[in-house]
Amino acid sequence: MYRLEEIAKIIGGELFGNSELLILNPNKIEDANENEISFLANPKYTKFISNTKAGALIIAKDQTFNDFKGAVIKVENVYNALTKLLTLFEQKKINKIGEEMPVFKGEGVEIGENVYLGAFSYIGNHVKIGNEVKIFPQVYIGENTEIGNGTIIFAGVKIYPNTKIGANCIIHSGAIIGSDGFGFAPQNDGTYSKIAQLGKVIIENDVEIGANTTIDCGTMGATIIRNGVKIDNLVQVGHNVEIGENTVIAAQTGVSGSTKLGNNCVIGGQVGLVGHIQIAPFTQINAKSGVSKSILENGQKINGSPAFGFTESYRAYAVYKKLPEIAQRIKDLEEFISLYKNNLSR
Repeated sequence: MYRLEEIAKIIGGELFGNSELLILNPNKIEDANENEISFLANPKYTKFISNTKAGALIIAKDQTFNDFKGAVIKVENVYNALTKLLTLFEQKKINKIGEEMPVFKGEGVEIGENVYLGAFSYIGNHVKIGNEVKIFPQVYIGENTEIGNGTIIFAGVKIYPNTKIGANCIIHSGAIIGSDGFGFAPQNDGTYSKIAQLGKVIIENDVEIGANTTIDCGTMGATIIRNGVKIDNLVQVGHNVEIGENTVIAAQTGVSGSTKLGNNCVIGGQVGLVGHIQIAPFTQINAKSGVSKSILENGQKINGSPAFGFTESYRAYAVYKKLPEIAQRIKDLEEFISLYKNNLSR
C-alpha cells in the first residue's frame, strides 16, 4: 500500500488530486477500483475514461480528460512510468529476508546480507551468494557457484556447479543453468559416445532468463550470456554459445553450440540457429526463421527458412502464394503453343 504522493515521486510525475489516497494495486483501466491506479497510453482505451472506477490515472503531460474525476499523475513517458510503478509493487511482493527451514548449506558457503533462502533450497559447497539475493524454495545451487548482489532465483531453478551469475539478474522457475551440452561422437558401429562436458556457464549483470529455459555449459571453456540479455521462456542455448549485450530472444528459440550472437540483436520466437556461426550486432530475425549461415553485416533484418532479407523474403512469399495460378497459366501456355505448332504443321 502506497500513498499517491509517494507513487508520484517514485515515477517522476506531477500529481493533481488527493495526495493522501492509498493505492493497493495497479490495474487495467476497465477493471480498476477506487483504491487502484491505472494508466492511459493507447488511444484505444480512451473509451473507458468516463466509466472507470480507478482512484488515479497516469497520463501524458499533454493530456487532459474532463470525464475523469479521480486523481491524475502527469508524466513525460507513460510506459516508462508504468514500468517504475509495476517494479515498485513487484518488489513489495518478493521482498523477503531470512531463512526458511529446512535449507541445506554445504561447507564453506558464503552468504551476504539481507538474503532470502526459501524452504528446501540446496546450497552446495563453497557457494558464494551476494547481498540482497532472493532464492526461492526448491532451488538447487551446485558447488563453487557465485551469485551477485540483488539477483532473484525463483522456485525450482537448477544451477549446476561452477556457474557464475552476476548482479541484478532474474532467473524464472524451472530454468536449468549449466546442464551438459549435446555432444556425442559417432562410432564405427553406428552408436554414439558421449563427449564429457567440462565447461561452465557465465551470466553477467542485469540478465533475465525465462521459465523452463535451458543454458548448457561449455564443452570446454564457457557458455557466456553478456550484460543486459533478456531470454524468454522455453529457450535452448547450446554449449559454448555467446550472446552479446542487450540481445533479446523470444520463446521456443534454439541456439546451437558455439554460435556467437552480437550485441543488441532481436530474435523472434521459434527461431532456429545452426551451430558455429556468427550473428552481427543489431541483427533482427523474424519468428520461425531458420538461420543456417553467418550474418556478418550489422543491422540486417532477415526472415524465412532458410532465412534471408526481409524484403526479398516477402517478395518471394508473394510469388509463392500465386504458384498454383502461375502453374495453371504455364499449362495453358504450353497447350496454346502445342496447338499453334500443330496448326503450323498442317
